[in-house]
Amino acid sequence: MANQTINVAYTSDDWRGVALSNFSLSPFLLDGVLLASIEGFIQGIKFPEGHPARARAFASTAWQAKECGQGADKVHVYWGPTPIAFGTTAHHQLVERALRAKFEQNQGLRHVLRSTQGLDILHQTGEGAEPALTSIPAAEFCRILTEIRSGLLVDQA
Repeated sequence: MANQTINVAYTSDDWRGVALSNFSLSPFLLDGVLLASIEGFIQGIKFPEGHPARARAFASTAWQAKECGQGADKVHVYWGPTPIAFGTTAHHQLVERALRAKFEQNQGLRHVLRSTQGLDILHQTGEGAEPALTSIPAAEFCRILTEIRSGLLVDQA
C-alpha cells in the first residue's frame, strides 16, 4: 500500500496543506520583526533594510509576496548585520528559523501540523522543475516540517 501524503502548498487540494503553506497568512515575529507570512519573509530578505520591496514583502502573503521578490539579484539575503549568500546552508537555516518561529507562535497551526501525523509531507507547487538556486529547496522544506511535527507529537505524548 502506498504511503498517504499531504501536499503543503497554496495550491493543495487539502485545506491543511494550504494553511501550512508559505503563502498563507500566518503572522509571526522573528527577532522582533512582524511578518505576515513565510513567503513575505523569504521575498523580503532578498533586499537590504530600507528597500521599499522589503517592507512590502514583509507585510504580504501569497502571490503578492512572491511578486515583491521580483527584481532581486539573488546574490545575498539580508537579516542581521552581515549579508548571507543566497541559496547557502546559512540562508536555508535562516528560513528554517522563521518556519520554527511561525509554528512556535501559532497554536492553531501546530494543531493543523499535528493532524497530518502519518502522512508524508510533499511540496509540489505545479511550477515545474525547482530552480537550482532557491530560498528553500522543497526537500529541505519538507524535512523541516516533518521535524517540527515530530517534535510536536512528542510534546503532546
